[in-house]
Amino acid sequence: MMLSPRLDKFKKVRDNLFNFRCPYCGDSRKSQSKARGYFYRKKNDYFYRCHNCGKGTTFGKVLEYIDTMMYKEYIMERYKGDAPKTNVPEFNFEAPKFKKIDPKLENLTPINKLNGGHPARQFVESRQLPEEFYSDLYLCPKFFEWSKIQSQQEHPRLVIPFRDESGEVFAAQGRAFGKESPKYLTIKFQDKPKIFGLDRVDFAKRYYVVEGPLDSMFLDNCLAVAGADFRYLPPGDTTIVLDNEPRSREIIKQMERLIHQEHELVIWPDTITQKDINDMVLAGVEDIQTIIDNNTFSGLEATMKLAAWKRI
Repeated sequence: MMLSPRLDKFKKVRDNLFNFRCPYCGDSRKSQSKARGYFYRKKNDYFYRCHNCGKGTTFGKVLEYIDTMMYKEYIMERYKGDAPKTNVPEFNFEAPKFKKIDPKLENLTPINKLNGGHPARQFVESRQLPEEFYSDLYLCPKFFEWSKIQSQQEHPRLVIPFRDESGEVFAAQGRAFGKESPKYLTIKFQDKPKIFGLDRVDFAKRYYVVEGPLDSMFLDNCLAVAGADFRYLPPGDTTIVLDNEPRSREIIKQMERLIHQEHELVIWPDTITQKDINDMVLAGVEDIQTIIDNNTFSGLEATMKLAAWKRI
């Protein structure tokens, strides 16, 4: 926090995650609002990553780069009492570990590597997806060739990898950029339930479950279940967040089943008119997480709320 006045556009995103303009590459000369540098915590240390230039290093190295005097104070404060009296202490910083490039994704281009004028990057930015995810979203110019799906209607798609707890890609979803049908196509490389976000959710805490991977990027500690099959959710305190479609018989039947199975789920208030979380973000709806927490129900109360909410 002492360093924050020296970092342009500095803000706290959430606990142990801080965002600001990269002090190495400057982020963007064309747009002064771009901020793609992040401090994040890994075990007991903080590290730095820029999603524009790809710079990755330790917090200490960034501090030394910006302010050598503050860096010396930091070293003294951090290691006082720990250094041996007769030897010069050695400071061995653990190198940050990022998602490995899975062989299945090697021929695809991460969105963060595309220039600002590229249509695929413009599409992702137009959806206001958090930039911390740009490095693990990919442009696939020929989706059907890549996925080995037989089709004569070849076109590019946005590829969203599904990773397991170890970070290995076991499935991927292709999202159409235009009006191609179907809008979403999910392929599996292994026979596992199509759950997105297993590599980033802490199941010791309450976690949220939505239908679409892109929607999950806007909520803390959130999974997405492709195909809305909730049978294989990991154990833990769970809030299920279905799309806001009170006229959909399929959605209502799903909600009735979930209530019967004693799940906690969101029943959207009448003030929310958008279909899904991404649409809410685009419409400027604020504090979506708070709205979700304040409109989560179970049991008889959920049944009563559902009866008043549905429009069929």
